[in-house]
Amino acid sequence: MFGRLAALGLVAAACCSKSEVKDAGSGAASLPAKPAFTLFALAEMRGQIGPCGCTSDPLGDISRTTKLVSDARAKGPVLVVDAGSLLYSENPVPPHLEAQEELKADLLSSIYQRDLKVSAVGLGPADLAKGAKGERFARYETNIGDPDYATLPPSITQVGEAKVGVFGVIANDAVSVKTSDPVAAGKTAVTQLRKDGAQLVIALVQASNKKAAVKLVRDIGGIDVAVAGLGLAAPEPNEVEIEPTKIGDGWLVIPGNRGQVVSRLDVTLRGPASPLADAVGPAAAAAKAAQLDKRIAALDAELAKFATDKDADPKFIAAKQAERTQLVTDRDHLKSHPLVAPARGSFFTLEQIRINKKLACSLPVQDAVKAYDLAAGEANVKAAAGKPIAPVARGQASYVGMEACADCHSEQNEFWNKTVHAGAWKTLVDRGQQFDFSCIGCHVTGWEKPGGSNLAHNDNLRDVQCETCHGPGSIHVARGGEEKPPAVRRNPPADLCATQCHTKEHSDTFQYEAYLRDIVGPGHGGDLRKKLGAGPTGHELRKAALDKAGTTLGQGCTR
Repeated sequence: MFGRLAALGLVAAACCSKSEVKDAGSGAASLPAKPAFTLFALAEMRGQIGPCGCTSDPLGDISRTTKLVSDARAKGPVLVVDAGSLLYSENPVPPHLEAQEELKADLLSSIYQRDLKVSAVGLGPADLAKGAKGERFARYETNIGDPDYATLPPSITQVGEAKVGVFGVIANDAVSVKTSDPVAAGKTAVTQLRKDGAQLVIALVQASNKKAAVKLVRDIGGIDVAVAGLGLAAPEPNEVEIEPTKIGDGWLVIPGNRGQVVSRLDVTLRGPASPLADAVGPAAAAAKAAQLDKRIAALDAELAKFATDKDADPKFIAAKQAERTQLVTDRDHLKSHPLVAPARGSFFTLEQIRINKKLACSLPVQDAVKAYDLAAGEANVKAAAGKPIAPVARGQASYVGMEACADCHSEQNEFWNKTVHAGAWKTLVDRGQQFDFSCIGCHVTGWEKPGGSNLAHNDNLRDVQCETCHGPGSIHVARGGEEKPPAVRRNPPADLCATQCHTKEHSDTFQYEAYLRDIVGPGHGGDLRKKLGAGPTGHELRKAALDKAGTTLGQGCTR
């Protein structure tokens, strides 16, 4: 049985201290040929099953995650856990999303049990949209106070030759379900698991933020590895911490939300009961080296400025140069020593894996997702059949469509036809997602607005047309454009794009002025285009991002 944990000392510059650790193979005890087992940790999936085609490098794909895990399983023992918030993308679920959200929750539940073979799943806010009846399967939780929810007690799982104890715990105020004291429940769970012979104790933690998760893990104590789901505070990919957080004698790992970053821990058990250390593995070493490269580049820019400043303090410059020298030494050490393990005892390495389009796909899971797309589309069409467009209030304008605008604005229409907005609908059709409520709203005009469009009625409002930016035009058309003030807005609000469709999740390269350069020009805002002047365009920003991501799709992938 492992005792309480002791951290492996690392210096602030992310390089290992030679006085506390030794390079792989040079320690007093030799390293095993491979880890005892691999742990994959997930959290905050929130109904994400496939990549969004809007971003430059689509992230979050259950098919790619499944293939990643199955490949590892073919090489050795694997344990997969999830801290919770698996099933629903929204809580509560809006009425129009009912059908597809239930189908998606069914699909994820099936994949988790049949394909991913997840051993333990916690309960999070995104699982509660339908209450206990929407839970789908029993969750590992020690302090749920509502008997309607099916829960599983702490248990020992045999992973290869390792006995791993797992339990779930929910921090106060993290979910809308009644809970008991999480600290008392956690302490009881740890004690029982150790008594039952657990060599390693893993906690699935749900908390409203990292600070609350850290406090809970510290107060419970005795946890070797905690995997945390943080609700809406779960990190985006560029915010995921590449190192685990040390809390007392344990470690906290936080995966990315919506399946965008999967946490992989390779656990090496060596010798009798001993502390578990966080070792620097190849993936972490490369990530830390990249961070140091950025810091070195920033220092180089500073030193270049100082070189032309006659009044610069020589001592200050010397200190900056010494800092740069140390950073280079640290970086080069990481690159030449990608695995640094303690001389004795057990340890793990952490890799935060971004699920991108270059990873291979599981064919059965990919087929299941495609079947879902078809079934969800059919269900949505059936539910939307006969649903009328929301009526327009007396005196208010309705949407008329592009043809009505083009009658008087032929130059503007000609310019629009050259923009990506004119092909917005086709991009959905090409992917078979034109009936997906998660997508369609940004690919038609006047979505779910009075006198606008819905899933059943959108024929003349497909694509991002004039009225998306300038507002509904029926009054403007009826008056021949002679009304004063105009019944349409000439200049849309500056935040329109970022708040409607070009959000962080769906438009990762969006910059307002750059994207504006693509949709104004001769015949359509020519003066504004001149005012914007030279600079990057949205097309250029997106192309650069796509080039960086590459065009290669992983083996077996169609998206």
